[in-house]
Amino acid sequence: MAKEGKLVEAITSMEEDFAQWYTDVVRKADLIDYTSVKGCMVLKPAGYAIWELIQKQLDERFKETGVENVYLPMFIPESLLQKEKDHVEGFAPEVAWVTHGGINELEERLCVRPTSETLFCDFYKNDIQSYRDLPKLYNQWCSVVRWEKETRPFLRSREFLWQEGHTAHATAEEAQERTEQMLHLYADFCEEVLAMPVIRGRKTDKEKFAGAKATYTIEALMHDGKALQSGTSHNFGDGFAKAFGIQYQDKDNSLKYVHQTSWGMTTRLIGAIIMVHGDESGLVLPPMIAPVQVMITPIMQKKEGVLEKAAEIKEALKEFRVRVDASDKSPGFKFAEQEMRGIPLRIEIGPKDIEAGQAVLVRRDTREKYQVAIDEIVTMVAKLLPEIQKDMYDRALAHREEHTHTALDYDEFQNIITNRQGFVKAMWCGDTACEEAIKEETGATTRCMPFEQEQIGNVCVRCGKPAKAMVYFGKAY
Repeated sequence: MAKEGKLVEAITSMEEDFAQWYTDVVRKADLIDYTSVKGCMVLKPAGYAIWELIQKQLDERFKETGVENVYLPMFIPESLLQKEKDHVEGFAPEVAWVTHGGINELEERLCVRPTSETLFCDFYKNDIQSYRDLPKLYNQWCSVVRWEKETRPFLRSREFLWQEGHTAHATAEEAQERTEQMLHLYADFCEEVLAMPVIRGRKTDKEKFAGAKATYTIEALMHDGKALQSGTSHNFGDGFAKAFGIQYQDKDNSLKYVHQTSWGMTTRLIGAIIMVHGDESGLVLPPMIAPVQVMITPIMQKKEGVLEKAAEIKEALKEFRVRVDASDKSPGFKFAEQEMRGIPLRIEIGPKDIEAGQAVLVRRDTREKYQVAIDEIVTMVAKLLPEIQKDMYDRALAHREEHTHTALDYDEFQNIITNRQGFVKAMWCGDTACEEAIKEETGATTRCMPFEQEQIGNVCVRCGKPAKAMVYFGKAY
C-alpha cells in the first residue's frame, strides 16, 4: 500500500489514461489480484462482496418471475457440443478442452463450459415430456471459461462468474415474452440498483448470439465514451429443440418442439460500475450495491469515550451496512482510503463533536458535508442514501445524453466517431456488408436497434439505400 497521504496520487488521472486509471482503481481499491494462471483473476473480499450483492438482488428478482435455480456440470462432451452447428462454430475459438483424466487419455474430449445451452438441452430432452411440464424456468450461478486472447479485470477474463437462465416454453409467443421480460428485468436492475442508465434493444443478426433466433441487449455508456454490453437475452426459437429432439405431447396428443430462451449477466457489471461512476479518487459506489454503505471514522480515537460513541452510532445504524474504522491510521489516510473504496457515506466523530452532541456526515459522490445532531444521524442517513442513489443515476444519465450524437450522413458519422466520444444514432439499411464496412472503416460497431425507434432520416448513413432501422453505434469494450 502507498504511504499515508499518497493513496490518491497512486492513481493515474482518468483524463490522462483512462485504461490505466481503471487498472489502478481496481488494484488500489483492493477488488482483484492477478494470479499465476494467465488471464484469470482473484476476486478479493471487496470485489466479491459487490458480486454477492448483485447476485442476491438479481436472484430475488428472478424468483419473483417464477425462476428456480439449478446446477449443471462444467464439462460438455464434444459430441454434445457439435449438435448445434452455429453454436459450436460461434464458440470454437474460445473453448478450453480437457483431454486427460489423471494419466489416462479420455475417449472423448470434454469442453469446459463456455456456456451451457447444450447441457440444458440434453437435460430438457428427458425432463420434458408433456405440456404439463412446461414452462421450465431455470437459472444457474456458476463460472464459465472462454480462452480470451486479451484480458482485463472484470471486463474480460478466461474464467468469470455469471448467471445463465435457460427456459423452455410451449409456444413461440411465450418464449418471446420471456426473452423481453428478462431483458427489461436486467435493465431495471441496472438503473434502479447500479444507478446505470442503459439502452434496451435488439442486436443485429451479425452480432446476435451463436445459434439464437434473436438477441436482445442492454448497452451502457462508460465515462470514456465507450459502450459496454451489460446483459443479454436470447430467443432460440425451436432450433436447439430440433437439434436435440426436445419434444412434448400437447393437449391434442400431437408432438411439438419446445421454444427456448437464454439470458445472462456477469461480473463485468463490476467493471461497468467502476467506469460509469468512478472519479479521480477511486470508486464511487451506488448505496444499493455498496458492501459498506456507511463508515464511521472516530477522530482522536484514543481519547476517552470516542470509540464507545462510534460503537453506539453503529448500533443505531444496524439496519444499514455500516462499519467503524478503528485502525491506527491517520484520519486523513482513512478518508482517502474510504474514498478509494467508494463508500457512499462517512461519519466523522471526535471529542469536540461528542461535546457538541453532533457528528459530521460526508457524501462520497459530491463530498458535501453535513453537521448533524447525534440523535438525528439515523434519520439523516436514511434520507441521504436514496438521494445519493438517485443523484448518481441522474449524473450518469446526463453524461450519456451529453455524449449521444446523431449522424445524418457518413462524413458526419466518421467525424463524430473520430473526434467525439459516445453513442452515435444513425439509420441503417439492414445489410450486414454495410455494417461490416462501417466497423472496418471507423472501428464502430452496431450496439443495438433500440426498442424506441426514431426516424432521423430515410436512408442508410453509409450507403444511402432505404433505411430499415435506427441503430446505436459506438466503440466498445
